[in-house]
Amino acid sequence: MIETPVLVLPGRRARNDGAVRLGALAVLWLSLLLVSYWWVAGGGVQELGGWATGLTSLGRLTGLVAAVLLLAQVVLMARVPMLEAAFGQDRLARIHRLVGFTSFNLMLAHLVTITWGYAAGELGRTPAMLWDLTVDYPGMLLAVGGTVCLCVTVVTSIKAARRRIRYESWHLLHLYAYLGVGLALPHQLWTGQEFLSSTGRTVFWWTAWAVAAATILVYRVGVPIWRNVRHGLRVTAVVPEADRVVSVYVAGRRLDRLRAEAGQFFHWRFLGRPGWTRANPYSLSAAPDGRGLRITVQEAGDGSAALRAVRPGTRVFVEGPYGRLSPRARTERKIALIGAGVGITPLRALAEGLSYAPRDAILVQRYTDEPLFSSEFQALRHQRGLDLLTVPGHRRRPDSWLGPGVDGLDDLQALLLWIPDIAERDVYLCGPDNWTQLVKHTLDAAGLPPERLHLETFKW
Repeated sequence: MIETPVLVLPGRRARNDGAVRLGALAVLWLSLLLVSYWWVAGGGVQELGGWATGLTSLGRLTGLVAAVLLLAQVVLMARVPMLEAAFGQDRLARIHRLVGFTSFNLMLAHLVTITWGYAAGELGRTPAMLWDLTVDYPGMLLAVGGTVCLCVTVVTSIKAARRRIRYESWHLLHLYAYLGVGLALPHQLWTGQEFLSSTGRTVFWWTAWAVAAATILVYRVGVPIWRNVRHGLRVTAVVPEADRVVSVYVAGRRLDRLRAEAGQFFHWRFLGRPGWTRANPYSLSAAPDGRGLRITVQEAGDGSAALRAVRPGTRVFVEGPYGRLSPRARTERKIALIGAGVGITPLRALAEGLSYAPRDAILVQRYTDEPLFSSEFQALRHQRGLDLLTVPGHRRRPDSWLGPGVDGLDDLQALLLWIPDIAERDVYLCGPDNWTQLVKHTLDAAGLPPERLHLETFKW
């Protein structure tokens, strides 16, 4: 028997999330304004009047701003629960990408302009000056190593390169960003004029570095280890769901204290098998009940393909829960769940875990060969009043997210025929990237406010 959650619409959590978003952005902008003010107060503007001094001054400014943004990058990658809950994975990924490329470009500008300025503005002397700075200044060799690490991270984050790299390899290379930022620390704090010229500046920078380091040690190392020791997760069963799709059931101790919600995801490691050191993000495919967890995975890489051979009793190490594709994001009484393929898994958990009255929730399931969780959705239809709409078959056109059964209607007309009040609902969306973008375009055309569309993709 499926339990019916108590209907609780958002209130305090929504206000708290809004306050966190405002506060986080305010801290970032105030930090940028503060270091810019210190640069101005130190004569940075006046020094722009000369060629060599202007290059050096511009190098200091770009270095200061790059340092703030690099530290912001570290905090964004630390998976701080408060930020994860307030922003959501997709929004954090966009901010992460913007801040990351901006900080990297400013770091390169700092390297070029400061070296050129120290070479008295003479381009021909710049390579020799770069060599002298590297070998003679404290911490500069470490800074060069840090720059190389950051270059690796940025290059592998470019979309063209990202598509050619397995997720497991990309995730491992992405961790070099931590090493890159860490290696830059001695250079900045030992020799940077803007870091040492007053007690206030020294306190600010050491505090900023300490906070960034603490978020990594606490939320990427300490909390995951503590949670896994406390809960002792183990595989209880591996069940085939469809061709190349399996569900993995996991149990442990006191899972009610894990505070996971339907729709969220974890980073999973199944110990004792090849490749266990590489984590993979999988969403929960059933609402957490305090006794066990379930994920449903389609074979798409080495990690997912190996799950079919995982044995009951295998130890599991998880990081999470993460994500805002959950009841936390909800703002309206009525909801629509739209998913395709294995992207239906978090929506299956939401269909069970969200509170709704009969007929207030509709699930649109797009599939090619056979639908996942057919019997489970039927049970939710009978017991909870979930409306079901299946869209089978191959997509009718590359520019359409629908199947062949709606000839004569475009995507918008079909959506409004099925869900006339779609613009008045919260919509949870999950599926392949290209398909998801087509659905998003249709939802925009239907008048759905952006804040009521909830989707997440694993881009980190």
